[in-house]
Amino acid sequence: MVIGVPREILENERRVAALPEAVAEYSRMGYRVLVESSAGEGAYRSDQEYASAGAGIVSSPEDLYSRSDLILKVKQPCFNRTSGKHEVEMMRPGVMLVGFLHPAAPANHEIVEMLRDRNITSLTMDSIPRISRAQPMDALTSMSTISGYRAALIAAMHLPKFVPMTGTAIGTTKPARFLIIGAGVVGLQAIATAKRLGGTVAVLDIRISARQAAQSLGVKVVGFDMPPELAVDEADHAMPLSPEWLEQERAAITPLLEQTDVVISSALVPGEMAPVLINESMMAAMKPGSVIVDVAIDQGGNCAATRPGCEYSTREVFVCGLLNIPGAMPVHASWLYSNNVLEFVKNLFKRPDGLPDLDDELVRPTVVTHAGQLLHQGAARAISSAHTLVEAGGRK
Repeated sequence: MVIGVPREILENERRVAALPEAVAEYSRMGYRVLVESSAGEGAYRSDQEYASAGAGIVSSPEDLYSRSDLILKVKQPCFNRTSGKHEVEMMRPGVMLVGFLHPAAPANHEIVEMLRDRNITSLTMDSIPRISRAQPMDALTSMSTISGYRAALIAAMHLPKFVPMTGTAIGTTKPARFLIIGAGVVGLQAIATAKRLGGTVAVLDIRISARQAAQSLGVKVVGFDMPPELAVDEADHAMPLSPEWLEQERAAITPLLEQTDVVISSALVPGEMAPVLINESMMAAMKPGSVIVDVAIDQGGNCAATRPGCEYSTREVFVCGLLNIPGAMPVHASWLYSNNVLEFVKNLFKRPDGLPDLDDELVRPTVVTHAGQLLHQGAARAISSAHTLVEAGGRK
């Protein structure tokens, strides 16, 4: 089997799906590895390092895609302006693709349909279940750790005031107030970083276990209580809320916004669109100069005003919708992701006959498209809903 590692071409993407150390391991496993020239450049790894690890260096993406059986990417395929082709069009029908595909996000629906129609077996790293056996391959947790850390730094950089209580010759400033919505991996890392910066932190989450984890860090947990059976599934993952409960959560958040300088939102439902927890009318209650960092934007965003990939001010509130926060730390992000993908590939091809085990409990939830079908339930629901809205609009 030939493994291909292309150079990422999405704007501001500096990560790489396999570092030279992983290439050496794939080679020891008996696979041939092709790496596109300059693929590791953003993470400060040279072609020479890849060649020394056993990789073949390929000069063009078309050559790499046409020769690869398994393609390892960081982000979803996109249009390559240099070659004038979409990356999906360069793939041979029937090959496998592994990467962060975010298939439920509206911006990626067309890509998912292209993968399906080209008979690509695509697997998304953001749908690996969070169980103990999956920890070494849990790329979402790895990237979320970076996102939470960077989100707090981004907020501090754009906040027009000190974060810590700061003594001056004419008085002392008050510490900035952070509201963290979603106390998962992103939220917990954002809490820790905001506290290290000297801010005061409040946290909101619908999951009891997440609130307890936040309390262990010594922060204030603000209440929004609902029946646990409606909030989380058996694996303690957040579930989609009904419109009625979603409105109640917004009602709980609104008064908190009046007192908040920074909102970092990372509320996600695995495999689904992110819930919109802050609408534009709620933003009117925020203080001028406040900051929202919407880490959930890859899945649609928690704030209705967030624009994918954009940073801008509206209603005197700075809104950050950067799509690729981990990409700003390519050295550690690539190290983490490369190792996560390596462990995922080992598990994927653990069968004695060398064929991929798509029925494995860790692999099955990641399968987006296979044999010309869309199998990812969250993506299927999101795409079906989008098509229904378009059809309804056309009938008006």
